[in-house]
Amino acid sequence: MRFKIGEKVGFLREVGGGIVQSYKNDQIVIVEDETGFDREFLVEDLNSIVGDQSDILSSSFDIKDVIEETVSYGKDLGDITRNKDFWEIDLHTHVLMESERGLSNGQLLSHQLLEFKRFFRKGREKGVRKLVVIHGVGEGVLKSEIRSFLNGKEGIEVYDADFRKYGKGATAIELFYR
Repeated sequence: MRFKIGEKVGFLREVGGGIVQSYKNDQIVIVEDETGFDREFLVEDLNSIVGDQSDILSSSFDIKDVIEETVSYGKDLGDITRNKDFWEIDLHTHVLMESERGLSNGQLLSHQLLEFKRFFRKGREKGVRKLVVIHGVGEGVLKSEIRSFLNGKEGIEVYDADFRKYGKGATAIELFYR
């Protein structure tokens, strides 16, 4: 695949992306990353970012707008563990998807947030008292987005899940009903 100079690209083997600056040869592309540094990448280690994804994390995101576009899980919601006292979901992309190949970081994050919102809504519908969301540590973007979504919602308490079991990579949500 040949990228155009100025084209937005995502990195397939690491977090991040950038803008194509030039070509060193047929196989190596010079990309300016998010920090402003020019870096060399093999062509096959990049993918195009189509369109403007700057609004992907907007707080106005509503699951009802995209629910028809997602695969229906029927009775199950993917890799959810339903314990007697709580539900747990692992949002790591390697758990949620068969392959991450060809997807930008923004697309991966969007998919994770969609799965979380579906999980949260289903837990509320079923009257579950506690949800545990495994988001991992990483750079904290997914955790931040989850907490931002939950911020201000009534009838819930949000805190870090049990450190002994999950480390720093999970959030617990207690739901209170009238």
